[in-house]
Amino acid sequence: MASASTSKYNSHSLENESIKRTSRDGVNRDLTEAVPRLPGETLITDKEVIYICPFNGPIKGRVYITNYRLYLRSLETDSALILDVPLGVISRIEKMGGATSRGENSYGLDITCKDMRNLRFALKQEGHSRRDMFEILTRYAFPLAHSLPLFAFLNEEKFNVDGWTVYNPVEEYRRQGLPNHHWRITFINKCYELCDTYPALLVVPYRASDDDLRRVATFRSRNRIPVLSWIHPENKTVIVRCSQPLVGMSGKRNKDDEKYLDVIRETNKQISKLTIYDARPSVNAVANKATGGGYESDDAYHNAELFFLDIHNIHVMRESLKKVKDIVYPNVEESHWLSSLESTHWLEHIKLVLTGAIQVADKVASGKSSVLVHCSDGWDRTAQLTSLAMLMLDSFYRSIEGFEILVQKEWISFGHKFASRIGHGDKNHTDADRSPIFLQFIDCVWQMSKQFPTAFEFNEQFLIIILDHLYSCRFGTFLFNCESARERQKVTERTVSLWSLINSNKEKFKNPFYTKEIHRVLYPVASMRHLELWVNYYIRWNPRIKQQQPNPVEQRYMELLTLLDEYIKRLEELQLANSAQLSDPPTSPSSPSHMMPHVQTHFLRGTLALHLELEIKAIADFHLGHL
Repeated sequence: MASASTSKYNSHSLENESIKRTSRDGVNRDLTEAVPRLPGETLITDKEVIYICPFNGPIKGRVYITNYRLYLRSLETDSALILDVPLGVISRIEKMGGATSRGENSYGLDITCKDMRNLRFALKQEGHSRRDMFEILTRYAFPLAHSLPLFAFLNEEKFNVDGWTVYNPVEEYRRQGLPNHHWRITFINKCYELCDTYPALLVVPYRASDDDLRRVATFRSRNRIPVLSWIHPENKTVIVRCSQPLVGMSGKRNKDDEKYLDVIRETNKQISKLTIYDARPSVNAVANKATGGGYESDDAYHNAELFFLDIHNIHVMRESLKKVKDIVYPNVEESHWLSSLESTHWLEHIKLVLTGAIQVADKVASGKSSVLVHCSDGWDRTAQLTSLAMLMLDSFYRSIEGFEILVQKEWISFGHKFASRIGHGDKNHTDADRSPIFLQFIDCVWQMSKQFPTAFEFNEQFLIIILDHLYSCRFGTFLFNCESARERQKVTERTVSLWSLINSNKEKFKNPFYTKEIHRVLYPVASMRHLELWVNYYIRWNPRIKQQQPNPVEQRYMELLTLLDEYIKRLEELQLANSAQLSDPPTSPSSPSHMMPHVQTHFLRGTLALHLELEIKAIADFHLGHL
């Protein structure tokens, strides 16, 4: 796994790599400037520092701080090091050493990042250089504490695609065949008065009135009533999401809630019971009674069956990811790698989330039973389960646009607390609300893509760029905790969508082996033997770890596709030139030789295309035969 140390170490996100290669995304590229800048990005300061590289030792460089990024360029001739870190990625900034520090490079700043890396800079003690850099970094990395806007509100990038138009709830429900005679669209929450963390548009049983919904809301945590997420196109069973019932220690009941769940059950004529999946361990669900929560008891909900999925809470997940970071950065201990990875329990949590989603999908598709999913408040584990189950059941969500819609719908519009879980622009790194719930979901998607390499239109880079900009604050997509907060802040008017960047350069994020299969349900194997640590994400900053390189067959496939495109383009240009020549007034009668260039172009184009396509097909068949 480990490879030899290298004197060159570049640490920047995938997107920043593309920024340096192309100007398509609007980055300023004045060669006289030392740092690339986005439209709206301004340089604040620059200082000479010593970067304490954990792999190659101290490196002299110059750090540039803008209102968006920290950018370091090596000043040493034998090092090509570049660091390009969006300030939104920074979780904590600490001063290192004091006035009496005498050790070499012992005085400076220690920076902890949210994307599995730490940075350490040594500065000179004289001239207040550390104080100045600390204050500037703190001001722009944590703008909320200084009454400053997040960079997304300053970003002036322009794209040829508007990512904010990707998700339209009415169109998405219409794609699912809704409304129908069992389900209706309600605008009871259009001003977010019923539930301030739900979207404005909801799909509910046709037989439930808006007054019924208001009464049910009083018995569900945060007023997050059961609403439809997805309907099976054939058997019409549904996935419904909500929060826990407010049972409490006294075992309270609510007839309206019980009746409402029965109405949901009756929309499916094929089975007698509604299946309820509570994402929590049963002991946690019981403990929640002490704070007024709880779960659906058999006594109150006669026509439902309840299963606990044993997925742990946000605090357990946060600690698990911390342990992962400890074993992957900066050093990986080869001799105890497997035991160290096991001690993090990260893959065990991935397994439990996937197992729960498989149960939901299987119950809907094979068991032909409608399913209700909740955790405590219905915005963390619930979102993981519903979105993963929908990904397994509905091939549309496996396309690039479909996945963007899935994220917008099940995570963003339904109130996953991105601001609280990520801490955008917030200096309180010890906040108990921080947790890698969305990262865990993306990891599960990656695990599925490894097991089904032809089922997803998008590639690994697509997932990584989403995670990079989950933290960066460059786009408005993941800002704030809920739809109502985004509406108040006019996010779609004042910021750019991440989907604008991705959809303006889709080819970069496409899986060359994607095969569209409309009705295929995916059931991944949620076994520890089939799960693996996502090295290209979690250990990408460590140059000593050999990254998982693209399959050589896949590389050749992409090369051939590019070659085919180039040949066709050249042949079309030749054909156009020939057509122009043929359209000129003839100076002599037409002859077969005069028509030959046109015929030869068509023949040559067809022959080349056929040859390349046959080679591409052979490579694809070889690849699939060796999975």
